[in-house]
Amino acid sequence: MSEERLESIEIKIAYQEDMIEELNKTVYQQQQKLAQLQATCKALAGHIASLAESANEINPAANEKPPHY
Repeated sequence: MSEERLESIEIKIAYQEDMIEELNKTVYQQQQKLAQLQATCKALAGHIASLAESANEINPAANEKPPHY
């Protein structure tokens, strides 16, 4: 192999290694954000469930069917 060809291959490998490192960082950041969003959704679902329970305790007849059904 010629020296220029070998140098060209080494440069390409270096760029690929940098790109892989950047992609790994991006995937890691996205995973962190996804975990945060999942925790937020879980907390909101729990909050909605507790609000529904509170509403049922305050006015349990609100969910009953009228007698004509």
